[in-house]
Amino acid sequence: MSVEIAVVIPTYKRPDLLRRCLEALLEQSLDAALFEVLVVDDGRSDDTRAVVEELAARPGAPVLRYLQPQGTRGPAAARNRGWRATLAPLIAFTDDDTVPDRRWLEEGRRALGRKLVAAAGRVVVPVLGRPTDHARMTQGLETAEFVTANAFVRRAALEKIGGFDERFKRAWREDSDLQFSLLEHCGEVGRANAAIVVHPVREARWGISLWQQENVSFDALLFKKHPQLFKTRIRSQPPWRYVLIVLSTLAALGFSLAGQGAAALVAVLLALGGILSFAFKRLRGASLAPAHVAEMLVTSFAIPYLAVYWRFVGAWRFRVLFI
Repeated sequence: MSVEIAVVIPTYKRPDLLRRCLEALLEQSLDAALFEVLVVDDGRSDDTRAVVEELAARPGAPVLRYLQPQGTRGPAAARNRGWRATLAPLIAFTDDDTVPDRRWLEEGRRALGRKLVAAAGRVVVPVLGRPTDHARMTQGLETAEFVTANAFVRRAALEKIGGFDERFKRAWREDSDLQFSLLEHCGEVGRANAAIVVHPVREARWGISLWQQENVSFDALLFKKHPQLFKTRIRSQPPWRYVLIVLSTLAALGFSLAGQGAAALVAVLLALGGILSFAFKRLRGASLAPAHVAEMLVTSFAIPYLAVYWRFVGAWRFRVLFI
């Protein structure tokens, strides 16, 4: 019996989460002889290798293989390393922090049986009560069109488009780029709603939203490669709220240097109003725990400036007119 589907999981120094994911894969309803699992360790960790080797030795387990990336690092490169290391005609992608449903592979395989080039499964993000800002961001996976936390792609299609673009060095937009490339060069990308993975919300450090703003630089690359699809599927307009806040701040500085105090005050109030409205938007329906409210207020003052900065960095880095 030959392997029909290969599961590719990039991981980076999260052996406990990886173990949880792999144990769910060991319980799949699909015959273990029909699939294999390739773990690509971007952290080159002995603990990660040990988890894979331990679970691979369990009686009745599918083939579990431990790999390390070659050259370029990042999730896009890790996924390329994984799918290129297998001869399976179907490739399933998920992340080390998901918990695949028992019928995940069976349902994903069935969906691609309809002659689709690729299919996006369903991601479930369980959240109790009012979510934090980080939890709400994670919940965005539930409505995303195509994410590599739960995706099935024909190997032939990956070969045709060259796999993932390894210039996407963070876990951001590399999946949209893959989706758009498949649509433009291969054929229909559909849904596999019965193929479910659960994606619990991880603990996040304070101010993680500030660190995440660097992701925006890769929006510029996605826009450069797929301008029309970017406008219709991702964002049709620049983030005018951020732009207004930044321009108002610059105007306030300019008026102040010119000795026009009244005009500077108006500009400052305009920027402050934009920041506070942004903070209130983030808090609407979210957790009102004092620590979370404080985090939202503080980070909302910084995010507009960081977001605009990283958009310009991306535009410069990838040589594209992008605001």
